[in-house]
Order: sequence, then structure tokens, then C-alpha cells
Amino acid sequence: MVELELDHLKHQLGDHPLYRAINSVERLRVFMEHHVYAVWDFMSLAKRLQQELTSVDVPWTPRAVPEFARLINEIVLDEESDQDNRGGFASHFELYLTAMREVGADTRPVEQVVTAVAHGQQPEEAMETAGVPAAVQAFVSNTLTIARRAPLHGVAAAFFYGREDLIPILFSALMTQWKVKGRPVERFVYYLERHIEVDGDKHGPMMRQLMDALCANRPDRLKESRGIAQRVMHARIALWDAIYQALV
Repeated sequence: MVELELDHLKHQLGDHPLYRAINSVERLRVFMEHHVYAVWDFMSLAKRLQQELTSVDVPWTPRAVPEFARLINEIVLDEESDQDNRGGFASHFELYLTAMREVGADTRPVEQVVTAVAHGQQPEEAMETAGVPAAVQAFVSNTLTIARRAPLHGVAAAFFYGREDLIPILFSALMTQWKVKGRPVERFVYYLERHIEVDGDKHGPMMRQLMDALCANRPDRLKESRGIAQRVMHARIALWDAIYQALV
């Protein structure tokens, strides 16, 4: 029953009217100014997994399952220092900021938030001060609550169902609108293509293996993981609905 609900939510997100509404560079700017925060908060989930699945302490000691360490280290390598298609490397967040600047989207609010957090301010307070839309604040707060407080299998569920398994579907829907020659969206299209490639072909299947391992013979974990999966997918729908309303 829960799997059917997750499939329904995935279909709902894949067929959301938001994609068809992003039909101009001006509307793309609005989308990106909202969506960039979901690009940023993604790394908090990734880093929580890295903390749990690898050893970052000094002195170092090995983790029990090297395969899990390899999995998350490969994901972080791509997400935090990927090829930028210009002979260098950049995090996917930095790639997204470059894409925003290319289309004339305003990067100042999110840069203000990230700078404030880097100097010790709580993300929720930083977003409020920067005037981040309420729906975006709710989405990020949900992500950070999971990243900070959920058990490992819950974080993995948010990461898999809400990001790695879902993003190729969402970004493929965007690609049908934006892979058009002559529009000044080269960096945005590269960002979409890169995520479709690495998440769909590599990261998604790898995270599925981790989910299966963490929940094997543990129906309590499986139930909790599916609950968190529903929670993050509902949060994405709420964010998409809010951006759609901002466009229409």
C-alpha cells in the first residue's frame, strides 16, 4: 500500500504543471531563485550520511562496511567537486549559481543565507532575515530536521526517495522544456544533464542498495523509512505548488 502511495507521489511530481509553466527565461529565473535552496540543503543530507558511513575523526578508524563508505564518498565526490564542463571542478551548488547568473537570476539572497550560516547563524534565522519565501523555508527546514535528527535509515530514505531516485524524473521533465538551442541556458542544461546522468545511472542504484541493506530483516526500519519517504515527497509537492503559484 505504501509503495503504491510512493509511486503515486512520484507520478504526481513527474507530471506537475510547473514544468509547462516555465516557458520563458523570466519564469526560469523565478524557478531557480526558489529551487536553489533545495540544491543547497541536499548537501546536508549527503554530509550526514558521510558522517555515519565513513570515519572523519582523528585518529581515524575503519568503518564496518567499506562498501557503504565507498558509496557515499563517490556521491560526495560528484556533488561537492564535479567536473564543471570547462576544464575545472565545482560543487553542484556552485554550478547552479553559475547557471543562475547566466540567465540573470538573483543569487544574492541564497548567498546571504550561506554566508550567514558559515558564520554561525542558524539556517532558519538566516532564511528569515534574507526574505526567503515561506514555502522554501518550510522545505529546507524539513530537510535539515531529517539530516540532524533522523536515524541513519531515515536519512538514507530521504536521500534516496526525495533526491536520487526522484531527481532524474523531475529534471527530465524540465529538459523537455529547456533543451532548446538559442536560449541562454547552457549552464542550466548542463546542470540538468549531469544530474540525470549521475543520479539515474549511478547514485540512484547505489542508494537503493544501501536502503535495502539498512532495512534488511527490520520491518520497523522499513516502515519508518517509507514514512520519511512520503514526508519528503509531500514536501517537494508543496514546494512545486508554491513555485507554480508564484508563476501564474
